Amino acid sequence: MNLIDRFTRADYADMADFAANCHIHVPENFNFGYDVVDEYARLCPQKRALVWLNDKGDEKILDFGDIKRLSDQTANMLAALGVHKGTKVMLILMQRYEYWYISIALHKIGAVLIPATYQLAAKDIAYRIDAAHVDMVISVGDAHVVQEINLSTEKTSRPFQRICLGDATPEGWLNFHALADQASTQWTRPTGIEATHNKDMMLMYFTSGTSGYPKMAVHDFTYPLGHIVTAAFWQNVQDDGLHLTVADTGWAKSSWGKIYGQWIAGTALFVYDYERFHAQDLAEKITTWGVTTFCAPATVYRFMIKEDLSAYDFSKLCYAVVAGEPLNPEVQAQFTAVTGGIRLMEGYGQTESTIIVGTFRWMQPKPGSMGRPNPNYTIALLDEDGQPVPYGEEGELCIDTRHGKPVGLFTGYYESPEKTQELWHDGYYHTGDVVWRDEDGFLWFVGRADDVIKSSGYRIGPFEVENVLMEHPAVLECAVTGVPDPIRGQAVKGTIVLAPGYSPSEALAKELQVYVKGNTAPYKYPRVIEFVEQLPKTTSGKIRRKDIVKADREKYAQQNKG
Repeated sequence: MNLIDRFTRADYADMADFAANCHIHVPENFNFGYDVVDEYARLCPQKRALVWLNDKGDEKILDFGDIKRLSDQTANMLAALGVHKGTKVMLILMQRYEYWYISIALHKIGAVLIPATYQLAAKDIAYRIDAAHVDMVISVGDAHVVQEINLSTEKTSRPFQRICLGDATPEGWLNFHALADQASTQWTRPTGIEATHNKDMMLMYFTSGTSGYPKMAVHDFTYPLGHIVTAAFWQNVQDDGLHLTVADTGWAKSSWGKIYGQWIAGTALFVYDYERFHAQDLAEKITTWGVTTFCAPATVYRFMIKEDLSAYDFSKLCYAVVAGEPLNPEVQAQFTAVTGGIRLMEGYGQTESTIIVGTFRWMQPKPGSMGRPNPNYTIALLDEDGQPVPYGEEGELCIDTRHGKPVGLFTGYYESPEKTQELWHDGYYHTGDVVWRDEDGFLWFVGRADDVIKSSGYRIGPFEVENVLMEHPAVLECAVTGVPDPIRGQAVKGTIVLAPGYSPSEALAKELQVYVKGNTAPYKYPRVIEFVEQLPKTTSGKIRRKDIVKADREKYAQQNKG
């Protein structure tokens, strides 16, 4: 059984029926912890919820009865430590199975969940703690992660509790399991001022931009309901199936594919917790464990088709989707061939949203197209003057909010009304992505209206990387952009003017790359370094990144012709 019918129809006849009639019903005071997890635990406690394994051979299978018991126990433990409605709790848990029931515990309490990637350096962590007013960090016990969190305490004046998983308990930390094991498994839903309401803050994600440090996108308690469309009608998850989305829990992709819509639709989550990605290893796990639906960025598919997958039996895999970057038709063709006919169904959305555009299950995909709009979002393609563009012409993809906020769209950027106003004004939320629409209503991605780099599914803001590069004594000026990359979609590039006394060399380029890796999240480091005499600038002295991007595109095109 599943709970979809409580919130929307599950039996749309075709795309026309879906587009015309799909509507998400939002109950009063909806709380995913109580209205989904606990409801499954009441109706079918032994229904499989989570299949977890790691690359060391450990396995754990949890049903909804387990998730309820463990989340209630965790809620009691956290409440005893002072966590209450509105408390900001950052989770740096990689893909540990505890993430799922800790998240549910926070939802039940009404605390604010703030997922973060384990790749953050101390400087990144301190910024997030200050900006989000973090009260507690719950982390894996990994020595490097613990060290970076400890170092972050020297860069922020804000006190916060530190709790870690694992047998060892670092100085100044509390041990999660030691405390949780002593807590009661009976939790009572709060009432009165501690009760949650639909418009309360439930979740906060950091999202990169072109200027300044990451913004904090706030989602309310209705957000999980928006992901019904993501899971049931785009990913096409199966009731009592097994769904795998490739994503670390620190990213919004995890909310898209590893918890909310999937559980509402009744599928179990398959989580493979690995330290280093190997395409053949992932293929082996998909086929051995009988994964039925699969979601990954295009980069993962590109690596998979480079391997010999003929030895694997993909017969239990029913459906596969892709998002994060445009899909190359050749990747589509090769994956379809090796899996016996499975087509890759593309989709598009943001940290600030659920799926906005998708190749939904009734549609014939057009490789390279994002698909058609989610019926719960009213889409407009606008020019620079805010006017609609005709079919075939490029425009910024915007969401019409003149008649209210769609279910699943964020509520704004935390404590940043000016940043919110920049993108959300005149009745429209501006995604910052430029697309065009063909005569069949399919949307095609062109690029960012700003300069955010999309590499291997990551969104990387140039400012953060430039900030670190400028700290190195060899760098006088720099501009960070994305360049075409056949594997990652885009690679981060640093165009650098050297300070007096320094000369271009491969050794210096390597030194700068290592420096960036050591001072911010490693996935942001510039894989391409170009030394130049000067950077292109406007008359007012602003760096023209677009000129660099244009020149690189032309260079890349010429190389391909050659």
